[in-house]
Amino acid sequence: MRRPWGWWGRKSTPAKVETYTRWSFHFFAVAEFMAVGLPFTGGLRTGTGWWLPAMTVAHCVLSAVTASRALDWTRGRRPQPVRLLWALAAATAVVAVTAIGIAEHGPDREGVDTAAGGVFGVVLVFGAGFTALGVRRRRRVLAVVAGFALGAGIVAFPVGLPGPATLVTMTAVFIGGGFLAFTSVFSVWLLDAVYRLDEARDTRSRLAVAEERLRFGRDLHDVMGRNLAVIALKSELAVQLARRGRPEAVEQMIEVQRIAQDSQREVRAVVRGYREADLGVELAGAQGVLRAAGIACEVSGEAGGLPSEVQSALGWVVRETTTNVLRHGDAGRCSVALRMPEGRVVLTVENDGAGSAAAESGDGSGLTGLRERLRGVDGTLEAGFVAADVFRVVAEVPLSGKAAVREVAS
Repeated sequence: MRRPWGWWGRKSTPAKVETYTRWSFHFFAVAEFMAVGLPFTGGLRTGTGWWLPAMTVAHCVLSAVTASRALDWTRGRRPQPVRLLWALAAATAVVAVTAIGIAEHGPDREGVDTAAGGVFGVVLVFGAGFTALGVRRRRRVLAVVAGFALGAGIVAFPVGLPGPATLVTMTAVFIGGGFLAFTSVFSVWLLDAVYRLDEARDTRSRLAVAEERLRFGRDLHDVMGRNLAVIALKSELAVQLARRGRPEAVEQMIEVQRIAQDSQREVRAVVRGYREADLGVELAGAQGVLRAAGIACEVSGEAGGLPSEVQSALGWVVRETTTNVLRHGDAGRCSVALRMPEGRVVLTVENDGAGSAAAESGDGSGLTGLRERLRGVDGTLEAGFVAADVFRVVAEVPLSGKAAVREVAS
């Protein structure tokens, strides 16, 4: 049974930041209505005054939709919402002109001028802030804010508002709209930075895998390069000797056969060294890779004295769990503990920030392969959540009497 708030825990960190940013802009639209829709409409509940609150609500809804589409555009999921931006600018102008008209020609009641003036200023400020989401570059954002401030003066001055009051209104709209525009642009920049950091982290994990493949390829080249060159030379020499009917051709081919057999053994040794992981090396490598990925990693315990087959099986556990920590979830901390109670060895890997991907991988092919490897040394493996977003893998291998004596002696 899923928890009511499990949808949030299953999100990655960039998705959480995006959800927070998106709903922050929606809250801005609600704040606009709370600023002018509730306090100021009390004086507008007469005659045509009802039109202004209704238009303000429509403006708030249009602002929220524009913010959502503009955020999708910044993430590359939609084209630039040009029509919505123009529609928001037009709606802002209509609401502002209606507010000034009601203030000048509306009912002569106490509070009507204050209410209409408040709607006029707040709508222009929020209109500038939301419109700035749909443009890029600082000059364009500044042009948007300046355009709304200039529009406030163009609307206010012709209806008889004194010059100083008009200038104050333009300044207020410029400062308020500039603050909201800066907040919007900074929020989008922060969201892009979070996504880029997550992509860089994934790239770093891929590079670690590629580096391991290059190491394996380099080892094979070092083993096979010289031997293949010698085989080619001796084979060519044997061909020339055989064409001349020289008996030395047989000796050269025998030498080729010997070198080929040696190469075969060396390749098997390289592959065996790659497949049979050394537990001490894997523990050190896991700590280095995780720390390089920005994950605090603590390793405790020593692997000395364990049988090679046990070290190999547990080394693969460290490899697989480290890969899962890097690829799944958003870990900030990981601990690897190696304990040796009486007659057995226990390896525990625990990390936070585990999401739904980690839960799905609990019975995936990776851990299934680890169980098969541990079964070869009579070991067991358990994996699952132990707390909210905390995933733990426990591998336990019994030590034979001979192995236990070796461990005590070491």
